[in-house]
Amino acid sequence: MPSRSTRPVDPLDDDDYPAYTMGRAAEMIGTTPAFLRALGEHRLITPLRSEGGHRRYSRYQLRIAARARELVDRGTAVEAACRIVVLEDQLEEAQRINERLRGQGGGQQQAT
Repeated sequence: MPSRSTRPVDPLDDDDYPAYTMGRAAEMIGTTPAFLRALGEHRLITPLRSEGGHRRYSRYQLRIAARARELVDRGTAVEAACRIVVLEDQLEEAQRINERLRGQGGGQQQAT
């Protein structure tokens, strides 16, 4: 998934900063490293790699992974959960764009 924030000056304030190791990330969302790897295999999240090749996750990626975990815990297959999360993200972005355009008077009404 694409990054969503502009880069703050302090990496600790950056939702996209890859601050968490795989083990810590899994612990934070209550899952296993294998689950995080599965999300990567299904291209829901793509962690950055450290110089040593270790996966590093951002807070934004952890929120996405936590949402996928909720769906899987309710019985949704991992592949389907990944697709649902992507669609939810796309819907949220489309709604933000619509709101922005409405605020700018960008919607034109049809004459009847």
